[in-house]
Amino acid sequence: MSSESRRFPPTRRAIPAEAQATRELLKYVPQMPLEERDRRWDRLRKRMIMADVEALVFLGNDIYWGMGMANIKYVFQVDSQIGADGLFCLDGEPVVWNTLPHMNRPTSHYLSLQEWITDIRDRGGMGAIAEELRARGLDRARIGLVSFSSSVQTTPTLLHRDMVELERVLPNVTWVEANHLLQEMRVVKSEAEIDMLRAASKISRLTVDAMIATARPGVPDAAVYAEMIRTQIANGADPNIFNLFSAGPLEHDPNELWHLLHGCDQPLTPSMRPLQDGDLIVAEWHTKYAGYRCHTEYTVFVGKRAPDQLLRLWDIAGECLEASKSALTAGRTIREALQILREPARKADVDWVELGFHAMGLASPEFPTVVYEDGWGTKSLNGHNIGDLVLEEGMTFGNNIDLHDSKWKPDVGVMLSDFMVVRPDQAECLVGTPRELAQTG
Repeated sequence: MSSESRRFPPTRRAIPAEAQATRELLKYVPQMPLEERDRRWDRLRKRMIMADVEALVFLGNDIYWGMGMANIKYVFQVDSQIGADGLFCLDGEPVVWNTLPHMNRPTSHYLSLQEWITDIRDRGGMGAIAEELRARGLDRARIGLVSFSSSVQTTPTLLHRDMVELERVLPNVTWVEANHLLQEMRVVKSEAEIDMLRAASKISRLTVDAMIATARPGVPDAAVYAEMIRTQIANGADPNIFNLFSAGPLEHDPNELWHLLHGCDQPLTPSMRPLQDGDLIVAEWHTKYAGYRCHTEYTVFVGKRAPDQLLRLWDIAGECLEASKSALTAGRTIREALQILREPARKADVDWVELGFHAMGLASPEFPTVVYEDGWGTKSLNGHNIGDLVLEEGMTFGNNIDLHDSKWKPDVGVMLSDFMVVRPDQAECLVGTPRELAQTG
């Protein structure tokens, strides 16, 4: 075990043999129930049997806002920015290799944060994984490789050098890609997962309030951004920053393009530019709680009275959001859902950057996701070949309602979303995003 790692010389006083990691923190860290662990492990082992693999090797890293750890979090309840590796077999206890030796002193902190696994060791690279597979008699087995991929990160996140090393130290193992086993399991969320998303959504609603309360003339947009993040962490969210945020003058030289159709990534924002009367803020953010990510979008006008054209766009966005509640119901096809939620925008003859929905849970965007028109953008995001797929209860989606009217301004729009759970009669909205455009002059 990591607390007795041979990578350090003996201490002058040994840790008592009966000493264990504190369990006090379990009271303050959200816990996924053991019944959920047993359900997942049973379903995963059945899929492994169908796929003819005896074990799964997980290789995790912090790619794409930490989402490279999604599958490891799902199976082991480990979600480290520094990354981790894992072993899950048809028979026997799982193993996780996590972090550097000095960070596992006097023992792994994950022994204080979760109850799903107990065998947590110092991360030892491919050699440590190979040693464990040999010890279990799996050095000639057919083994699945699990990393991370999504509707945006379509290439599995395996490091080339790791694969070369695994093939060198385990030349008789047959390696097969196994991400699809986990992706399929994560499509429909259990009620335990939805409870975590519900908690994330409550914090996200507070983040909307923080955005509105802080957005005033003279305040740097960085201060608004920072208060949104502070609100998340101070109310129990994971310290994971995903905030696509943009601010700028609604009225400006028509030959000067501002980024006000959709929020932008760093380093465009946050900046020390002071907000001014007449500015517009558009933002999309994730609130992460116990690993689960809640999507929210909102728009703020810094002024006493937004122009009629902007208010019209906001009203149409609200109609699309309301239509989404009836669109995202169990039994509808994706094609039917898109037709319903896009109808208000089509009827009003406005443009959009994104108009649809993307699945979310431990990562974003998960499958299924449709935000572009069919035939435009990438196939993994435009609904290509998935129009006849049927929505199931327990699927969870962030709305993408990013409208603009190019006949008015080509670089100014609105963003609006809630976070929805597919239910039989009407989607359940978790955030309660305000339906009024905030005007904060």
